[in-house]
Amino acid sequence: MRLMALLAAAFAFSAGPAIAQQPQDPIPSSCIAMAEALPRATYVNLTPAQARTDGDVTITYAGHSTYVIETPAGVRIATDYSGVYGQSPLPRVVTMNKAHRTHYSDLPDAGIEYVLRGWNPDGGPARHALVVDDVYIRNVPTDIRRFDMMEKDGNSIFVFEVAGLCIGHLGHLHHGLEDAHYAAIGRLDIVMVPIDGGMTLSLPRMQEITRRLYSSMVLPMHRHATPIAEFTGAMGEAYAVDFRAGRSLTVSLRTLPSRPTIVVLDGV
Repeated sequence: MRLMALLAAAFAFSAGPAIAQQPQDPIPSSCIAMAEALPRATYVNLTPAQARTDGDVTITYAGHSTYVIETPAGVRIATDYSGVYGQSPLPRVVTMNKAHRTHYSDLPDAGIEYVLRGWNPDGGPARHALVVDDVYIRNVPTDIRRFDMMEKDGNSIFVFEVAGLCIGHLGHLHHGLEDAHYAAIGRLDIVMVPIDGGMTLSLPRMQEITRRLYSSMVLPMHRHATPIAEFTGAMGEAYAVDFRAGRSLTVSLRTLPSRPTIVVLDGV
């Protein structure tokens, strides 16, 4: 297990259950704090949602860019939710990006408690910092390409901090990341990466981002246009490749692979 994961576990403390909240002030992120503090880390002020580092997180590839994350407390989250994938059982939280209709819904089911759009309909960047039971959800705004023009703050990278893990979904990313983006993201133990090679970014640029994030687990998505082997082969020997027979995996802070691993689940 990597040093980052071990240190994250060392900073955990006991706390009662968190209530859902949308704070006015940003909640401190343990993923950012760990990335900034290493190798001289001494203390991290964790929110109740981030204090728990035990339990398994289940991740299911529902299809396209939708992964369903289920936390140890049973919170179901569907990423890039369009209503086509990941809605049975109905998620409690959905995130969206507006590149195409396959990444968002104008009419999400009324039973979904939290609908987090990666863009701000009123203009400016979307800002999310939400605690739901045992998960803290935040976003890092990026730009998006629409109608051959770049639209500022039209996409978001969503980060889910749960059970001591930092899980990131790059969304429909249309440009390289700057140092400020990496700083805002912090550490990612697991990253969901679009590998279409054109609708988002070219494979070389997406591979560059993936290597810099250096996550323990890489989950490809947006897989319809690129053979998996084209992405995995170009990542080089530093990355192991693990093809799974099913659509789901369970992972905890203590079961992260010691070598960066691209995990390919069933689905398209």
